[in-house]
Amino acid sequence: MRKARLALSNSLWLYPLSILAIVSVTAFVALRLFDLSHAQPGGVTALFGEMSPDDASRIMGGTGEVIAAILGIVITVASIIVQLAATRYTPRITDMFFRDRTNRAVIAFFVVSAVFSLWVNYAIRQAADPAQSFVPRFGVIGSIVLLTLSLLVMAPYFNYVFDFLEPDKIVERIRRGGVAQALRRSRGESEEEVDGRRMTALSALEHLADIGLNAIEQKDKGIASNTVDAICDLVVAYMPHKSELDDRWFSIRGRLLKDADFVSMNEVALGKLQSDRTWLEYKALRQFLMVFREALTEMPDIVNRIAIGTRYIGLAALAAEDRAALATVIKFFNTYMRRALNARDVPAAYNCLNQYRYLGEKILSQGWGDEALRIAGHFKYYAQTAHAMKLAFVTETVAFDLCALNELAYDLGADVRDELLHNFLEVDKEAEVAQQEQSLRGVRKAQVKLATYYLQKGEIDLARRIHRDMRDERPDRLRSIKNEMLAVTTNEFWEINDRGVVFEYIEPARHAHLHQFFEWFPHLDGPQREAGGPKQPASAAPASGGAHEG
Repeated sequence: MRKARLALSNSLWLYPLSILAIVSVTAFVALRLFDLSHAQPGGVTALFGEMSPDDASRIMGGTGEVIAAILGIVITVASIIVQLAATRYTPRITDMFFRDRTNRAVIAFFVVSAVFSLWVNYAIRQAADPAQSFVPRFGVIGSIVLLTLSLLVMAPYFNYVFDFLEPDKIVERIRRGGVAQALRRSRGESEEEVDGRRMTALSALEHLADIGLNAIEQKDKGIASNTVDAICDLVVAYMPHKSELDDRWFSIRGRLLKDADFVSMNEVALGKLQSDRTWLEYKALRQFLMVFREALTEMPDIVNRIAIGTRYIGLAALAAEDRAALATVIKFFNTYMRRALNARDVPAAYNCLNQYRYLGEKILSQGWGDEALRIAGHFKYYAQTAHAMKLAFVTETVAFDLCALNELAYDLGADVRDELLHNFLEVDKEAEVAQQEQSLRGVRKAQVKLATYYLQKGEIDLARRIHRDMRDERPDRLRSIKNEMLAVTTNEFWEINDRGVVFEYIEPARHAHLHQFFEWFPHLDGPQREAGGPKQPASAAPASGGAHEG
């Protein structure tokens, strides 16, 4: 009850209605009492008790016109505002507006008031014989009350309309509607009704994507971010309840089958999507991909937001132990990486790898070693692809992300620890040409960092595997790698980025193990630098490549 009263007191209607009504009634009562104090006895009774046909006609003539004018103003203003919002965000706003109960109730109230006043005015009859005259006294009073309410409602209603059309609230309304349709349990529904719910949920995803695309075009980062978050929240809310839904919900048939994203798929892919029960996740991630393409090179923050949202969907699939949905998330992460590399958008690839690695670490912690190993294989592929495209920073980023995965695998005692290390050592096996040495140096630094981790843990054999992989390196190259890693003495990077760390940094306690590792290489003597502040490493990306972590 207390919550209900609080909600009522905080509503858009109560305060303005109360203030306007109190001020209006107080003014009228004060002035009327002053008038009546100078009138003959019985004046108060005459206020409502006596009314001639002329009085009624005069009152209703003005009342009906004012109510009709109010109705016209309300419809005109609302139509203009709604149309502008629909043009800017999504055409669905018009449908949402006229489906909203409050909007329908207010407009219906104005229409009823206008029609009621019209018929009251028609009912007034004046005859030569006063006994034959008819004055609908209560109808006139009712019209006055309706007119009063109409005038009082106008201001708060316009306030409600503007609030209704706030972009954030539009997005939230669409999201809630999509979730409601997706999670509504079937209770004797026909196939057509289930298909209608599927289409409503699908439509919600598409309209959210449309709002995001329009926001990117208008450089409105706030709205674009909210739409990405709304798509993510819709799927995350849906994921835990999939097992409770009617099997017919997961069928791709009827109008859903005619959707552009499904009609273009071959029967095998469509059948797998249906058997995996992942059409809604697939559709949501397709919307992400569409927004991702538009945001590339235009709004890096939205690219990062999409990567974060995709990771959250993956975590929801992981929590629900939905391997099929997780596999779909991984496919879209791979697609993001392909799009970023094709566009040569290094910051986009950097941000996607960061979120992709976070997901890989959670998968590894869950004990799904095979999935984590698959992700590591994808990392290796994109590192080698970036290497061939001379995107050195991407290859280096992948190497240090794989280093982090290998360290976590060791801490967890994962069954796939050795396979992950083998995968890591294969990253630099392709296209080793002189002009692409910079990215390979980054890979070697990541491998050296992992070797010092193993040595700190007393795992000599694992460190030796890395040494054997590097034993053919040139001494001068190894020496410079060692010196550069020793020169990095702080883990805080001097620029703002999402990771906020320096790739090559190793803790002072591991410096001794760094020396130990390099002692295994013969002919590696020469001056070494062990001191100095943060420096720009040799493997740093060019300025156009985005933020660098070390």
